Amino acid sequence: MLARLLMTLPILLTGSFGAAADAPDSAHDFVFTAIEGHKLPLSSFEGKVVLVVNTASLCGFTPQYADLQAIWERYRDRGFVVLGVPSNDFGNQEPGGEDEIKMFCEVNYDIDFPMTSKVQVKGEDAHPFYKWAAGQVGPAGTPRWNFHKYLIGPEGDLVTWFPTPTAPTSGTVSGAIEAQLARAKPSGGELTRKTGQE
Repeated sequence: MLARLLMTLPILLTGSFGAAADAPDSAHDFVFTAIEGHKLPLSSFEGKVVLVVNTASLCGFTPQYADLQAIWERYRDRGFVVLGVPSNDFGNQEPGGEDEIKMFCEVNYDIDFPMTSKVQVKGEDAHPFYKWAAGQVGPAGTPRWNFHKYLIGPEGDLVTWFPTPTAPTSGTVSGAIEAQLARAKPSGGELTRKTGQE
């Protein structure tokens, strides 16, 4: 009896670890759709530092778009990416379609950082990235309004989060970005200078 149990133990262990291995453990495991319609895998940002922000066009915090563009311009040559994620989850403040959202951002804020198609960021129908992020940070760190911010490290780890009122250009956010940029590995002997819009 003991011998039979010992023979089946490796199979049981392999099965349990195999199931765990299927669970995403990195932001790089997720894929969005770009606002232009093509696939946007987060793995394309491997080695970069990414600030993921759920956005809306009709929110009192919408002027943060200007700060997001400013911080993108400040750090993008060092391997930093802002990723805007339009969502209509809060106050019906992003009712338009992708073309309308893109035009609004470009005309009003001269946005040229990458953006995704409109998705849900809370609840059962949330995008898988946001479900994963909620599991990483717990209820306190999940979006409660537009312009919630997640900072993803160069290896795909969720480093920290910032609530809606925290300005993207604040010392808190820029300090966290700089700390992660210091972790990023140089590519080809120099810092990566791609914009993340390829």
